[in-house]
Order: sequence, then C-alpha cells, then structure tokens
Amino acid sequence: MPLWRGSLLPLGSEAAPKPFTSVNQTDRVARFYDGCAAEREQAPSPQQRDKCYPYVIGRHPMANALPDLKLLRIFVSVVRHQGFANAQHELNLSTSAISTYMSQLESALGLVLCHRGRGGFSLTSKGELFHQETLRLLGELEGFEQYAAALKGELRGTLNLGVIDSTVSDKALPFAEAIGAYSQEHPAVHLHLSVMSPYELQLGVQDNRLDLAIGAFSTRMSGLVYMPLYREQHWLYCSNRHPLFNERRIPEQVITQQRMVGRGYWSQAELARHGFKHSAATVESMEAQLILVLSGAYVGYLPEHYAQAWVDKGDLRVLLPATFGYQAPFSMIVRRGRSREPLIQTFRDLLKAQLNQA
Repeated sequence: MPLWRGSLLPLGSEAAPKPFTSVNQTDRVARFYDGCAAEREQAPSPQQRDKCYPYVIGRHPMANALPDLKLLRIFVSVVRHQGFANAQHELNLSTSAISTYMSQLESALGLVLCHRGRGGFSLTSKGELFHQETLRLLGELEGFEQYAAALKGELRGTLNLGVIDSTVSDKALPFAEAIGAYSQEHPAVHLHLSVMSPYELQLGVQDNRLDLAIGAFSTRMSGLVYMPLYREQHWLYCSNRHPLFNERRIPEQVITQQRMVGRGYWSQAELARHGFKHSAATVESMEAQLILVLSGAYVGYLPEHYAQAWVDKGDLRVLLPATFGYQAPFSMIVRRGRSREPLIQTFRDLLKAQLNQA
C-alpha cells in the first residue's frame, strides 16, 4: 500500500529509474515562466531563464530552480488568512516583515502575486496559478518527509485533526486518550486540532486542510469515507427559568409550541424529524445552544453528557424523554484514498483501540 500521496513507490517496491525524472519539477517551473512571458508578449529574461533552465548551462538540474521554501510557506499563510495582518499570529512576524518576504518572493519570480492596499488583499491571475502549484509542491515535500521517516521506522510531519465542539465530556469518545497515546508513541509528529461545525469538518477533510475529523454528520459529501464509531444521546431540555420547568405531565403539543433553538447545519426536514416545524433561534455550537436554553427563553436539544452537570445542579430538566430524544451517529471521516497514509492510519488505529477499551 502507498505510504503517501506523492509519486514514490511503497516501501519494499523497486522499479527502474525513469530518464529525465530529476528535471520534471524544473521543467514545470520553466513552463510556468514561459507562459507568463508569452502573455506579456516577451521572452523570459536571461535571469529568469537561468533560474528556470539551470541544466542547460551545466549546473545541477534543481539548482536555483525554486524560491526559498520559507518564502513559499509565508505566501501560503498570507493567502490562507487573506492578508498580511491576519497572518501575523500564525507566522509570528510583523506585517512589515511579511511584506518584505513577499517582495523577495515576487522579485525572485519576476511576478506580481497579489494586490494589497486599501482595496484589500487579492491574488493576481498568475498568483492564483502559483498558489495552486505551491500547495501541490509543499504537499509533496511533506509527503517525502513522511516517506523518509517511515524508512527509519518513525513518523514525522503534521497531523491535522478536527472534531465537533463539546465532546470533552463524552466518555464514549476517548479522543484525549487517543491523542495522548499518539503523542507518546510518535513525539516527532506535530498535532494541529481544530473545533468546527459538521459542515466545516467535512469541507476541511475534502480539501485536505484536515487529515481526519470526528463528528455527527446528518448529510454526507462525496469523496469522503465515513467510519462509524458510536451513537451520542440527545434530549430536549428547558432551564429552571422556563415556564415548563416545574410542570408535570406536559402534553406533546404544548412542547412543540415552545420557542425552540435549531442548529445552523440542520435542514428543515431534520428539524421536523425532531418534532418542530420551525425554530426561533439558530446556533452553530453546543455551547451557544446551552446558553440560549439556560436563558429560559427557549427549549433545545443537547447531548446528555454535556447537559448532565446542569441537570445535577437543578438548572436543566429533560422534557418528555419518551417522545423528544434522538441518537446522533458519530463517524470518523477521511478523504477517499488517504486512509492508508501512515499518519492517518496510525491515529485511526489508536482511536479504535481506545474505543474498544472504553
């Protein structure tokens, strides 16, 4: 099975070397420059041609063919955050330093990659093309690092994980335990954990911003693999500030007339399955849902494990559990074709082992 998304063969496999493989990347960059020159209706400058075609004058094929990788990573961060100021925190650099690095990159390429100023940040048409190629190149380099580490029997690189909010109190999901075991066994791997809505998690996995994500997904997206984990119990709650809190034998029709909190990622059909025709408020997280329910102005569904602490304090109560309740199926998702990558497969196996022990 392949160990990464690049073009290297799986461990243990051999093949005859292909001629001219070493200049493929240089040729791609060279063609990029030629395309830009053609659009300007001029030939590439000698300096650009010297950078793009170093093998023509007898140097190593990759010598000076690519800009500094640090500049490429800064460029990708600026694009991701849509501006210099927004990228400061991630890069730990001032805006003036970022601007200097971006100017160095543009000077090395002989291209204007982005517009910045009062009109906001935006990529030029060539900047868009260069950004796509930079993402591909950095992905291949990370894959190469993982492949080289696998040859030595160790894992390296960054594992980007995603999870929905308010799972820390869920004993059915030993997520923290799995992360602890993973970090202990593979200390060279850098973990990046994001908390997102189910929709954002799926998009993140789909476009490779996330390697693996865990959540309850009422709708599914193509290109993803969904691996069932367990079911999370939800009940309908009201707070001690709500008129129904001290009522007994509440009719179902009375409950369905209450102001209800819906989820931003629920469809109208999903809302109806939970007993309500419309919602009076919308949230994107469980914490926001809990705040609105505790206000006394709304009723709403919450995970049992998350609401239990407030139930024990007498701040929340379950409404008609025989009618209003459901189980949310939790899944672990990865992008199709990536489940056997070493970083992903190792974490997936560790989480499954922790689930079996729970």
